[in-house]
Amino acid sequence: MWEKTHMRTRVIVVTIGALAALWASGAAQAQRPMPPAWPYAQPQLPPGVVPDQVPAQATPPYRPPTPPDPNAPPPVLLQATGSTLRFTQEQVSNSYGPADWFPESHAPMPDIVAKGKPPGARACGLCHLPDGRGRPENAPLQGLPRDYIVQQLHDFQQGLRHSADPRKANTGEMENAAKALTDAEIQEVAGYFSSIRVPKYIRVVETGMIPTMRIQGEIYFPVGDGQQEPIGTRIIETPEDVAQTRMRNPRSGFIAYAPIGSVKRGEALATTGGGGRTTACTVCHGHGLKGLGLVPNLAGRSPSYLARQMYDIKLGTRRGAMAALMGPVVANLTDSEMVDIIAYVSSLEP
Repeated sequence: MWEKTHMRTRVIVVTIGALAALWASGAAQAQRPMPPAWPYAQPQLPPGVVPDQVPAQATPPYRPPTPPDPNAPPPVLLQATGSTLRFTQEQVSNSYGPADWFPESHAPMPDIVAKGKPPGARACGLCHLPDGRGRPENAPLQGLPRDYIVQQLHDFQQGLRHSADPRKANTGEMENAAKALTDAEIQEVAGYFSSIRVPKYIRVVETGMIPTMRIQGEIYFPVGDGQQEPIGTRIIETPEDVAQTRMRNPRSGFIAYAPIGSVKRGEALATTGGGGRTTACTVCHGHGLKGLGLVPNLAGRSPSYLARQMYDIKLGTRRGAMAALMGPVVANLTDSEMVDIIAYVSSLEP
């Protein structure tokens, strides 16, 4: 069994090397249309409108903690559900030492994850959370293959990963953060996040109508006015508990609203290729989409993130070595087929 798996992994690696240059050059030269706005949590633009590239988010300067003012009222302390700890909102959002609600649930964080590396890189744990689950606006890192994480950080360093929607600024911040890291720091970060396993925290709900949403911080939040809007050809990922999400509680999950019937249709595409529409996902990502060698495990991951990667690859803005294999896989998929595949993949147990 090991020999078969090892051989398949070697074939994948060799194929990546053969396709990388061809895919990168061809995709880069093609005129790129805009992707759908929903994976990037951006307002939908009229057809044919291409916005300007937004600059990368500026990394906040490091400021040492200031002594408490004895004359000031005591700060409001927050407590995430399930945690015994209390933090202020300022501590929760600290770019260079964010709150860790459940330090007992994971190994000690490397300094880069816990504190960042000013001025170039904020703490990884701020956006991706201490256990690597991330949120819809960024990447879930938990349990990814170590070598895959290393490769992606190298791709960011080399300018090979950009957003197909130029309004998404945190992709540029990731490039800057990766460039601030040494090879040793990259290995440390990759080893930490790859070692973490977390339970399923995304609940896929098929529906034709969803609560009216607003976008804040590249996350969809319910307006709360009792009104509804059609799901359309989208997957909308929104917090199970808005207050807990604002506190960056990693144990508070997300609902992924998807079109009716999408999971079943996606299963057929992902497991069989849909009669030649695409390549079955299981060929490279393994049984149950739990990964194979350096090919990442997809089961149960954020649908927003999965969709962004599929569109970034399809439209040629993600051009690293691993993208070379995925390019032909997504090239002919329609928006509806991509939604179906992603709904199915996100519904699986990690």
